[in-house]
Amino acid sequence: MTQQWTQATSDAVGVGPLALGWKEYVDFPHWGIHRVRAKIDTGARTSALDVLEYQIHGRTVRLCMALHRRKPERIVAIESPLVRLTRVRNSSGHSEERPVIEACIRLGAVERSIQVTLTRRPRMHFRMLLGRQALAGAFVVDVTQSYLLRPRKH
Repeated sequence: MTQQWTQATSDAVGVGPLALGWKEYVDFPHWGIHRVRAKIDTGARTSALDVLEYQIHGRTVRLCMALHRRKPERIVAIESPLVRLTRVRNSSGHSEERPVIEACIRLGAVERSIQVTLTRRPRMHFRMLLGRQALAGAFVVDVTQSYLLRPRKH
C-alpha cells in the first residue's frame, strides 16, 4: 500500500518530519470521530484499534468501538471494507488472527490512510496503538513528550 500524506494546512508544507509525543490524539475524519487517545508504539509494525466487537460479513467488517475508557456508553458503530485477515503476535507472544481495515486518520494537520488491525483488548489504556508503518516518513517520536500536535478545528 502506498501511503500519501496530505497537509490540511498550507503552513505545514515543506517542514519535514513532524515531532510527536509518545501519546497523541487521533481523528478519524471520514467516520466523524475526533480526539481518540493513541499510544505511539514504535515496537509494533502495524497499528491496532481496540473494538468492543466486530463481525465480518463477506468483504465488509461491522465494528463497534468505545470512544473513551471512562465513558463506556460512548459507542459508535462503523462499517468498513475488509482488506484482509492477518496473524498478529501481541506483546505477550500470543498469536491471533485479526481483520485489517483501511482508515483515514488525522494527526494534527496531517491526514493519512493507514491499515489497522482490529482487536478486543478491554484493559487497553489507549483505544489505538499507532505502529511504525503508520508513522513512516512523516514523523519522529519524542518519547519524553505527550500531545505535541495541536488538534485541528473541526
